[in-house]
Amino acid sequence: VQLQASGGGLVQPGGSLRLSCASSKFNLDYYTIGWFRQAPGKEREGLSCISVSDGSSYISDSVKGRFTTSKDNAENMVYLEMNSLKPEDTAVYYCATDGVVGSGCPPPRDFAVWGQGTQVTVSS
Repeated sequence: VQLQASGGGLVQPGGSLRLSCASSKFNLDYYTIGWFRQAPGKEREGLSCISVSDGSSYISDSVKGRFTTSKDNAENMVYLEMNSLKPEDTAVYYCATDGVVGSGCPPPRDFAVWGQGTQVTVSS
């Protein structure tokens, strides 16, 4: 496994979770990381991207104001902080990279290396 998402679980509506993305292969200092989710019966949705090339981050309008992404280079981790969670946030969450050193945020189709997902369930 080259990327591993963790931190999912069951949370009540309005609650928070922090997902982590770790890598045994990639030094995440050098790779752009995106977060995605896929709910049953729905297409995969891109949520965020944190760019190596310029340090910028992108959050999808669908979760803007509730989700943020950050990187801890010392820990070789990328995080997705999720607040004010709603039942419609229930999905399997994945982190991914395009595998290109020093890239910016690519189109979703260019994310070629995917981690195992982590289930997030928002329910009372």
